[in-house]
Amino acid sequence: MNTGREPRAAAGSPAGAAAADLPGPEEALRRLLEHPDFAAAAAALAAEEPEDVPLEEALGRVLACDIAAPEDMPPFPRAHMDGFAVRAADCAGASAERPVRLRLAPAVAMGRAAGELAPGTAAPIATGGMLPAGADAVVPVEEAEAAGDAVAIFAPVAPGQHVTPAGADARAGERLLPSGRRLRPYDIAALAAVGRLRVPVRRRPRLLILPTGDELVPAERAPAPGQIREFNSWGLAAAARRDGAEARVQAAVPDDADALAAALAEAAREHEAVAVIGGSSVGARDWTAAAVRRLPGPGVLVHGVAMRPGRPTLVALVHADGRRPRPVFGLPGHPVSCLVVYDTLVRPALRRLLGAAGGPPPSVRARLARPLSNGALEFVARVELRPTGEGGPVAWEAWPVPGDSAILTSLARADGILRLPPHRSLEPGSVVEVELLRPPAF
Repeated sequence: MNTGREPRAAAGSPAGAAAADLPGPEEALRRLLEHPDFAAAAAALAAEEPEDVPLEEALGRVLACDIAAPEDMPPFPRAHMDGFAVRAADCAGASAERPVRLRLAPAVAMGRAAGELAPGTAAPIATGGMLPAGADAVVPVEEAEAAGDAVAIFAPVAPGQHVTPAGADARAGERLLPSGRRLRPYDIAALAAVGRLRVPVRRRPRLLILPTGDELVPAERAPAPGQIREFNSWGLAAAARRDGAEARVQAAVPDDADALAAALAEAAREHEAVAVIGGSSVGARDWTAAAVRRLPGPGVLVHGVAMRPGRPTLVALVHADGRRPRPVFGLPGHPVSCLVVYDTLVRPALRRLLGAAGGPPPSVRARLARPLSNGALEFVARVELRPTGEGGPVAWEAWPVPGDSAILTSLARADGILRLPPHRSLEPGSVVEVELLRPPAF
């Protein structure tokens, strides 16, 4: 059920309902995120004691509390460029024709406390050097010329010009990073800059991935006739780890309702979320909905989403040990459907469990290169981005990538996805918003 099959839903079943009766992806996600049991699961994870991790292991982790700067950053005023530290008032009226001449003071030594700059003097200073007391500006080296014991200044400067003030990045006690921030390389640098080498982070939610299907063999094994390597879990696990979760993959569960129900019950006891690959539609050997119904809890919230690829998707909530709520996602077996549904539904749920601050996915505007039209389901089109070579706000062309939901390479070739609402047609040249799967032309 994991690859190569996405059975047509039977009429009259939840996944086989008319498109008009199915929730769109936004509604499907809302039903999960706003359910009291899911909110309780997120709150329980947030209430756990934070993990204190060294800064070198904090990339991608989510801060469990606000981080305040313990000191000014930088701790002293610094030269923004090479030149001469001066009192701005001493340089008033300077020009190339009538330079102001100042006495040359000793150079500012890097890595040492600067002394005081006397009126009428200028001290050579390198970028990043500590501004001497009394100095309030830096004359760039290009605007001055030293000769003997004097320096000629060819342009005036204003107080604060070419100087990075103390506390320009952050003042002592000021919030440096907010709770819920998923730490990026820039955040790591900011924490190191104030000497914060350990940080409290939220525990990662644990996602168990359950492939299903009698035809599946591990990816390292050569498949026999009628068999296929199980590979969807590799993409899902990589995506979940990229998004800050812990991901574990269980060996493929056979096409058996009892086996799947037992695997789901065990998975829910040890993990905050479960993703079942395959078995979400209504074919004769698709068991996810039936397995969910055997477990305590609210059960199936969504069975079928008005989206292609991804229509035969299931979203449910079960209670582990009869009390702890756990989301269960039944993902289609076709690889493109599986990963598109992950991005659309599973990733936002994991972010909520992580306590990570929300935000739209990175996107670019592009001009559509070929026409697109749609029926009753939201269409998630894979597109390749090519530079237009023109200036202006729209610098890319979006070329739809051919291939149905079984063609994994159509997603591997894509730079982004374009979500086309139901009953919409777009002509070439239409400006569209493309959610990036990777930086274009990277």
